[in-house]
Amino acid sequence: MKIFVLLSRIPYPLEKGDKLRAFNQIKQLSKRNEIVLCALNDDPKVSKQDAFRALQPYCQSINFVRISKLQILLGLVRAFFKGLPMQCGYFFNRKAAKKVNALIAKHKPDMLFCQLLRTAEYIRHKDIPKTIDYQDIFSYGMKRRADVASFLTRPIYTMEYRRLCRYEAAIFDDFDVRTIISEPDRALFPHEKRDEILIVPNGVDHEKYHPMDCEKKYDLVFTGNMSYAPNVNAVEYLADEILPIVWKSRPETTLYIAGATPDPRVKKAASDKIIVSGWLDDIRTAYAESRVFIAPMRIGTGLQNKLLEAMSMRLPAITSPLANASLGAKPNEEILVGINAQEMAQHIITLLTDKEKADRLAQAGFDFTNRVYDWGKATEVMEEAMRKAL
Repeated sequence: MKIFVLLSRIPYPLEKGDKLRAFNQIKQLSKRNEIVLCALNDDPKVSKQDAFRALQPYCQSINFVRISKLQILLGLVRAFFKGLPMQCGYFFNRKAAKKVNALIAKHKPDMLFCQLLRTAEYIRHKDIPKTIDYQDIFSYGMKRRADVASFLTRPIYTMEYRRLCRYEAAIFDDFDVRTIISEPDRALFPHEKRDEILIVPNGVDHEKYHPMDCEKKYDLVFTGNMSYAPNVNAVEYLADEILPIVWKSRPETTLYIAGATPDPRVKKAASDKIIVSGWLDDIRTAYAESRVFIAPMRIGTGLQNKLLEAMSMRLPAITSPLANASLGAKPNEEILVGINAQEMAQHIITLLTDKEKADRLAQAGFDFTNRVYDWGKATEVMEEAMRKAL
Protein backbone atom coordinates (compact mmCIF):
# COMPACT_ATOMS: atom_id res chain seq x y z
CA MET A 1 0.00 0.00 0.00
CA LYS A 2 0.92 3.61 -0.45
CA ILE A 3 -0.27 5.31 2.76
CA PHE A 4 -0.72 9.05 3.09
CA VAL A 5 -0.15 9.89 6.77
CA LEU A 6 -1.54 13.20 8.04
CA LEU A 7 -0.47 14.39 11.50
CA SER A 8 -1.26 17.46 13.57
CA ARG A 9 2.40 17.77 14.62
CA ILE A 10 5.83 16.84 13.31
CA PRO A 11 6.48 13.49 15.05
CA TYR A 12 9.93 14.38 16.33
CA PRO A 13 11.38 14.89 18.91
CA LEU A 14 9.37 12.30 20.83
CA GLU A 15 8.39 14.34 23.88
CA LYS A 16 4.61 13.99 23.42
CA GLY A 17 2.48 10.87 23.38
CA ASP A 18 0.92 11.48 19.97
CA LYS A 19 4.37 12.02 18.43
CA LEU A 20 5.72 8.82 19.96
CA ARG A 21 2.74 6.81 18.70
CA ALA A 22 2.90 8.30 15.19
CA PHE A 23 6.66 7.84 14.85
CA ASN A 24 6.57 4.19 15.84
CA GLN A 25 3.51 3.40 13.73
CA ILE A 26 5.20 4.99 10.69
CA LYS A 27 8.34 2.97 11.44
CA GLN A 28 6.38 -0.29 11.57
CA LEU A 29 4.11 0.45 8.58
CA SER A 30 7.13 1.37 6.42
CA LYS A 31 8.37 -2.24 6.55
CA ARG A 32 5.71 -3.35 4.02
CA ASN A 33 4.29 -0.10 2.68
CA GLU A 34 5.25 3.23 1.10
CA ILE A 35 4.72 6.15 3.47
CA VAL A 36 3.95 9.69 2.34
CA LEU A 37 4.08 11.90 5.42
CA CYS A 38 2.34 15.25 5.77
CA ALA A 39 2.75 16.86 9.20
CA LEU A 40 1.28 20.20 10.23
CA ASN A 41 3.63 22.43 12.20
CA ASP A 42 2.50 25.17 14.57
CA ASP A 43 5.88 25.44 16.31
CA PRO A 44 8.59 27.48 14.55
CA LYS A 45 11.17 26.26 17.10
CA VAL A 46 10.97 22.64 15.94
CA SER A 47 14.13 21.59 14.09
CA LYS A 48 12.82 20.39 10.74
CA GLN A 49 16.28 19.14 9.79
CA ASP A 50 16.50 16.86 12.84
CA ALA A 51 12.98 15.62 12.23
CA PHE A 52 13.69 14.98 8.54
CA ARG A 53 16.79 12.95 9.37
CA ALA A 54 14.88 10.87 11.93
CA LEU A 55 11.94 10.19 9.57
CA GLN A 56 13.76 9.80 6.26
CA PRO A 57 14.53 6.07 6.67
CA TYR A 58 10.80 5.32 6.86
CA CYS A 59 9.15 7.76 4.44
CA GLN A 60 9.13 7.99 0.67
CA SER A 61 8.10 11.64 0.91
CA ILE A 62 8.20 14.03 3.89
CA ASN A 63 6.19 17.25 3.90
CA PHE A 64 5.87 19.80 6.69
CA VAL A 65 3.00 22.32 6.40
CA ARG A 66 3.44 25.45 8.51
CA ILE A 67 0.36 26.94 10.16
CA SER A 68 0.82 30.49 11.45
CA LYS A 69 -0.64 32.16 14.53
CA LEU A 70 -2.97 34.20 12.31
CA GLN A 71 -4.22 31.06 10.58
CA ILE A 72 -4.76 29.43 13.97
CA LEU A 73 -6.73 32.45 15.22
CA LEU A 74 -8.94 32.54 12.12
CA GLY A 75 -9.48 28.80 12.37
CA LEU A 76 -10.57 29.08 16.00
CA VAL A 77 -13.05 31.84 15.12
CA ARG A 78 -14.52 29.77 12.26
CA ALA A 79 -14.79 26.69 14.47
CA PHE A 80 -16.56 28.66 17.19
CA PHE A 81 -19.28 29.92 14.87
CA LYS A 82 -19.61 26.61 12.97
CA GLY A 83 -20.03 24.62 16.18
CA LEU A 84 -16.86 22.60 15.62
CA PRO A 85 -14.45 21.67 18.42
CA MET A 86 -11.69 24.18 19.06
CA GLN A 87 -9.28 21.25 18.55
CA CYS A 88 -10.33 21.21 14.88
CA GLY A 89 -10.33 24.97 14.49
CA TYR A 90 -6.78 25.23 15.83
CA PHE A 91 -5.33 22.83 13.26
CA PHE A 92 -7.55 23.29 10.19
CA ASN A 93 -7.24 26.14 7.71
CA ARG A 94 -7.93 26.50 4.00
CA LYS A 95 -4.37 27.32 2.97
CA ALA A 96 -3.06 24.15 4.58
CA ALA A 97 -5.98 22.20 3.08
CA LYS A 98 -4.89 23.22 -0.42
CA LYS A 99 -1.40 21.86 0.24
CA VAL A 100 -2.80 18.61 1.64
CA ASN A 101 -5.08 18.23 -1.39
CA ALA A 102 -2.18 18.87 -3.77
CA LEU A 103 -0.03 16.23 -2.07
CA ILE A 104 -2.83 13.66 -2.23
CA ALA A 105 -3.38 14.40 -5.92
CA LYS A 106 0.35 14.13 -6.61
CA HIS A 107 1.05 10.88 -4.77
CA LYS A 108 -2.27 9.07 -5.41
CA PRO A 109 -2.22 7.00 -2.20
CA ASP A 110 -4.19 3.80 -1.69
CA MET A 111 -5.02 4.71 1.92
CA LEU A 112 -5.40 7.96 3.83
CA PHE A 113 -4.49 7.83 7.49
CA CYS A 114 -4.98 10.68 9.95
CA GLN A 115 -4.04 10.73 13.59
CA LEU A 116 -6.43 12.37 16.07
CA LEU A 117 -9.70 14.06 15.19
CA ARG A 118 -7.76 17.33 14.90
CA THR A 119 -6.87 16.44 11.31
CA ALA A 120 -10.12 14.74 10.25
CA GLU A 121 -11.54 17.81 8.49
CA TYR A 122 -8.76 17.63 5.89
CA ILE A 123 -9.68 14.16 4.60
CA ARG A 124 -13.07 13.05 5.94
CA HIS A 125 -14.88 13.70 2.66
CA LYS A 126 -12.22 12.26 0.32
CA ASP A 127 -13.32 9.42 -1.95
CA ILE A 128 -10.34 7.27 -0.95
CA PRO A 129 -10.24 4.54 1.74
CA LYS A 130 -9.54 6.25 5.05
CA THR A 131 -8.31 5.37 8.52
CA ILE A 132 -8.53 7.53 11.63
CA ASP A 133 -6.63 6.89 14.82
CA TYR A 134 -8.78 8.57 17.45
CA GLN A 135 -6.01 7.55 19.87
CA ASP A 136 -7.77 8.84 22.99
CA ILE A 137 -11.39 9.64 23.75
CA PHE A 138 -10.89 13.41 23.57
CA SER A 139 -14.42 14.27 24.68
CA TYR A 140 -14.23 12.46 27.99
CA GLY A 141 -10.74 13.78 28.62
CA MET A 142 -12.18 17.28 28.26
CA LYS A 143 -15.03 16.39 30.63
CA ARG A 144 -12.50 15.36 33.27
CA ARG A 145 -10.71 18.68 32.82
CA ALA A 146 -14.04 20.50 33.17
CA ASP A 147 -14.72 18.65 36.43
CA VAL A 148 -11.56 20.07 38.05
CA ALA A 149 -11.52 23.46 36.29
CA SER A 150 -12.05 26.81 37.99
CA PHE A 151 -15.43 28.53 38.04
CA LEU A 152 -14.32 30.85 35.22
CA THR A 153 -12.90 28.22 32.84
CA ARG A 154 -15.39 25.40 33.46
CA PRO A 155 -17.95 26.70 30.89
CA ILE A 156 -15.23 26.72 28.18
CA TYR A 157 -14.20 23.13 28.88
CA THR A 158 -17.85 22.04 29.08
CA MET A 159 -18.61 23.62 25.70
CA GLU A 160 -15.61 21.88 24.14
CA TYR A 161 -16.64 18.56 25.71
CA ARG A 162 -20.08 18.75 24.09
CA ARG A 163 -18.66 19.74 20.73
CA LEU A 164 -16.13 16.92 20.85
CA CYS A 165 -18.86 14.39 21.65
CA ARG A 166 -20.84 15.48 18.60
CA TYR A 167 -17.81 15.57 16.33
CA GLU A 168 -16.37 12.20 17.40
CA ALA A 169 -19.69 10.60 16.52
CA ALA A 170 -20.25 12.68 13.36
CA ILE A 171 -17.01 11.61 11.65
CA PHE A 172 -17.36 7.94 12.60
CA ASP A 173 -19.04 6.90 9.35
CA ASP A 174 -16.66 8.96 7.20
CA PHE A 175 -13.83 6.49 7.86
CA ASP A 176 -13.40 2.87 6.81
CA VAL A 177 -11.06 1.97 9.69
CA ARG A 178 -11.13 3.52 13.15
CA THR A 179 -8.64 2.80 15.92
CA ILE A 180 -8.26 3.75 19.56
CA ILE A 181 -5.63 3.08 22.20
CA SER A 182 -7.49 1.11 24.88
CA GLU A 183 -10.70 -0.67 25.86
CA PRO A 184 -11.67 1.94 28.50
CA ASP A 185 -11.42 4.68 25.85
CA ARG A 186 -13.54 2.69 23.40
CA ALA A 187 -16.17 1.99 26.06
CA LEU A 188 -16.65 5.75 26.52
CA PHE A 189 -16.92 6.50 22.78
CA PRO A 190 -20.16 8.38 21.92
CA HIS A 191 -21.43 6.10 19.11
CA GLU A 192 -23.67 3.04 19.11
CA LYS A 193 -21.23 1.16 16.86
CA ARG A 194 -18.25 1.80 19.12
CA ASP A 195 -17.40 -1.92 19.16
CA GLU A 196 -16.31 -1.60 15.51
CA ILE A 197 -13.37 0.56 16.62
CA LEU A 198 -10.14 -1.44 16.68
CA ILE A 199 -8.05 -1.33 19.82
CA VAL A 200 -4.45 -0.60 18.82
CA PRO A 201 -2.35 -0.12 21.94
CA ASN A 202 1.02 1.55 22.14
CA GLY A 203 4.20 -0.41 22.43
CA VAL A 204 7.62 0.10 23.95
CA ASP A 205 10.99 0.25 22.24
CA HIS A 206 12.47 -2.41 24.51
CA GLU A 207 15.88 -2.09 22.87
CA LYS A 208 15.98 1.55 23.97
CA TYR A 209 14.13 1.35 27.27
CA HIS A 210 16.03 -1.42 29.05
CA PRO A 211 17.36 -1.75 32.61
CA MET A 212 20.45 0.40 33.21
CA ASP A 213 22.88 0.30 36.13
CA CYS A 214 23.16 3.82 37.45
CA GLU A 215 23.73 5.64 40.71
CA LYS A 216 20.37 6.48 42.30
CA LYS A 217 20.05 10.22 42.89
CA TYR A 218 16.28 10.49 43.41
CA ASP A 219 13.67 8.49 45.32
CA LEU A 220 10.75 9.18 42.98
CA VAL A 221 10.46 10.19 39.34
CA PHE A 222 7.56 11.46 37.24
CA THR A 223 8.08 12.12 33.52
CA GLY A 224 6.18 13.57 30.57
CA ASN A 225 5.36 16.74 28.71
CA MET A 226 5.04 19.12 31.66
CA SER A 227 2.81 21.63 29.88
CA TYR A 228 0.13 18.95 29.36
CA ALA A 229 -2.79 19.61 31.73
CA PRO A 230 -3.10 16.04 33.15
CA ASN A 231 0.63 16.03 33.95
CA VAL A 232 0.45 19.48 35.56
CA ASN A 233 -2.47 18.26 37.66
CA ALA A 234 -0.48 15.17 38.70
CA VAL A 235 2.50 17.30 39.77
CA GLU A 236 0.27 19.48 41.94
CA TYR A 237 -1.31 16.35 43.43
CA LEU A 238 2.15 15.00 44.28
CA ALA A 239 3.48 18.26 45.70
CA ASP A 240 0.40 19.39 47.63
CA GLU A 241 -1.25 16.17 48.83
CA ILE A 242 0.90 13.04 48.47
CA LEU A 243 4.43 14.07 49.42
CA PRO A 244 3.47 15.98 52.61
CA ILE A 245 2.17 12.64 53.95
CA VAL A 246 5.37 10.84 52.90
CA TRP A 247 7.57 13.52 54.47
CA LYS A 248 6.01 12.95 57.90
CA SER A 249 7.79 9.59 58.12
CA ARG A 250 10.49 10.02 55.43
CA PRO A 251 11.41 13.73 55.35
CA GLU A 252 14.42 13.07 53.10
CA THR A 253 12.30 11.72 50.19
CA THR A 254 12.98 13.46 46.86
CA LEU A 255 10.97 13.73 43.66
CA TYR A 256 12.43 14.28 40.17
CA ILE A 257 10.01 15.88 37.67
CA ALA A 258 11.51 15.28 34.23
CA GLY A 259 10.01 16.53 31.00
CA ALA A 260 9.83 19.28 28.41
CA THR A 261 8.25 22.75 28.72
CA PRO A 262 7.29 22.78 32.42
CA ASP A 263 4.19 24.86 33.10
CA PRO A 264 4.56 27.75 35.60
CA ARG A 265 2.58 25.66 38.11
CA VAL A 266 5.12 22.85 37.72
CA LYS A 267 8.02 25.26 38.22
CA LYS A 268 6.27 26.62 41.31
CA ALA A 269 6.40 23.14 42.87
CA ALA A 270 10.22 23.08 42.72
CA SER A 271 12.11 23.00 46.03
CA ASP A 272 15.14 21.36 47.59
CA LYS A 273 13.16 18.08 47.60
CA ILE A 274 11.29 18.49 44.30
CA ILE A 275 13.64 18.90 41.35
CA VAL A 276 12.21 20.12 38.01
CA SER A 277 14.50 19.30 35.10
CA GLY A 278 12.92 20.76 31.97
CA TRP A 279 14.01 19.24 28.65
CA LEU A 280 16.37 16.24 28.81
CA ASP A 281 18.32 14.96 25.81
CA ASP A 282 17.82 11.40 27.05
CA ILE A 283 14.83 10.76 29.31
CA ARG A 284 16.24 7.34 30.18
CA THR A 285 18.66 8.99 32.61
CA ALA A 286 15.70 10.22 34.66
CA TYR A 287 14.39 6.67 35.01
CA ALA A 288 17.82 5.12 35.62
CA GLU A 289 18.74 7.60 38.38
CA SER A 290 15.52 7.04 40.33
CA ARG A 291 14.28 4.31 42.65
CA VAL A 292 10.50 4.41 42.10
CA PHE A 293 8.29 5.66 39.29
CA ILE A 294 4.98 7.32 40.11
CA ALA A 295 2.18 8.49 37.80
CA PRO A 296 -0.76 9.66 39.95
CA MET A 297 -3.01 10.58 37.00
CA ARG A 298 -6.42 11.98 37.90
CA ILE A 299 -7.54 13.43 34.55
CA GLY A 300 -6.83 12.66 30.90
CA THR A 301 -7.38 9.56 28.81
CA GLY A 302 -5.40 6.94 26.94
CA LEU A 303 -2.43 4.78 27.76
CA GLN A 304 0.44 6.38 29.66
CA ASN A 305 3.67 5.82 27.72
CA LYS A 306 5.63 6.93 30.76
CA LEU A 307 4.45 3.86 32.65
CA LEU A 308 5.48 1.54 29.82
CA GLU A 309 8.93 3.11 29.61
CA ALA A 310 9.55 3.05 33.36
CA MET A 311 8.40 -0.55 33.76
CA SER A 312 10.43 -1.61 30.71
CA MET A 313 13.47 -0.16 32.50
CA ARG A 314 12.58 -2.32 35.52
CA LEU A 315 11.41 0.42 37.88
CA PRO A 316 8.73 -0.42 40.43
CA ALA A 317 5.71 1.70 39.50
CA ILE A 318 2.80 3.35 41.32
CA THR A 319 -0.23 4.77 39.53
CA SER A 320 -3.95 5.56 39.79
CA PRO A 321 -6.95 3.39 38.87
CA LEU A 322 -7.58 5.76 35.93
CA ALA A 323 -4.16 5.12 34.36
CA ASN A 324 -4.08 1.41 35.13
CA ALA A 325 -7.49 0.86 33.53
CA SER A 326 -5.80 1.39 30.15
CA LEU A 327 -2.50 -0.24 31.12
CA GLY A 328 -4.03 -3.47 32.45
CA ALA A 329 -1.28 -4.44 34.89
CA LYS A 330 -2.16 -6.62 37.90
CA PRO A 331 -2.44 -4.48 41.06
CA ASN A 332 -0.09 -5.54 43.88
CA GLU A 333 1.72 -7.95 41.54
CA GLU A 334 2.93 -5.90 38.55
CA ILE A 335 2.08 -2.41 39.77
CA LEU A 336 0.78 -0.63 42.88
CA VAL A 337 -2.46 1.35 42.54
CA GLY A 338 -3.51 4.11 44.92
CA ILE A 339 -7.04 5.50 44.98
CA ASN A 340 -6.19 8.56 47.07
CA ALA A 341 -3.24 10.54 48.43
CA GLN A 342 -3.00 8.41 51.57
CA GLU A 343 -2.70 5.17 49.58
CA MET A 344 -0.23 6.72 47.14
CA ALA A 345 1.94 7.89 50.04
CA GLN A 346 1.83 4.49 51.73
CA HIS A 347 2.88 2.77 48.48
CA ILE A 348 5.83 5.16 48.20
CA ILE A 349 6.94 4.48 51.76
CA THR A 350 6.59 0.71 51.25
CA LEU A 351 8.72 0.62 48.09
CA LEU A 352 11.40 2.89 49.54
CA THR A 353 11.72 0.82 52.72
CA ASP A 354 11.13 -2.73 51.45
CA LYS A 355 13.77 -3.37 48.78
CA GLU A 356 12.77 -6.99 48.31
CA LYS A 357 9.18 -6.05 47.49
CA ALA A 358 10.34 -3.20 45.25
CA ASP A 359 12.62 -5.56 43.29
CA ARG A 360 9.88 -8.18 42.98
CA LEU A 361 7.36 -5.60 41.70
CA ALA A 362 9.92 -4.13 39.29
CA GLN A 363 10.68 -7.55 37.77
CA ALA A 364 6.99 -8.41 37.40
CA GLY A 365 6.29 -5.06 35.72
CA PHE A 366 9.26 -5.57 33.42
CA ASP A 367 8.02 -9.03 32.41
CA PHE A 368 4.49 -7.63 31.86
CA THR A 369 5.51 -4.83 29.50
CA ASN A 370 7.83 -7.09 27.51
CA ARG A 371 5.10 -9.70 27.17
CA VAL A 372 2.17 -7.41 26.30
CA TYR A 373 3.40 -4.18 24.70
CA ASP A 374 5.10 -4.40 21.31
CA TRP A 375 4.89 -1.80 18.53
CA GLY A 376 5.16 -4.40 15.77
CA LYS A 377 2.29 -6.58 17.01
CA ALA A 378 0.05 -3.59 17.71
CA THR A 379 0.60 -1.97 14.30
CA GLU A 380 -0.01 -5.26 12.47
CA VAL A 381 -3.62 -5.19 13.68
CA MET A 382 -4.15 -1.77 12.10
CA GLU A 383 -2.30 -2.66 8.89
CA GLU A 384 -4.42 -5.79 8.40
CA ALA A 385 -7.62 -3.73 8.81
CA MET A 386 -6.34 -1.22 6.25
CA ARG A 387 -5.71 -3.98 3.71
CA LYS A 388 -9.20 -5.39 4.23
CA ALA A 389 -10.68 -1.92 3.68
CA LEU A 390 -9.01 -1.79 0.26
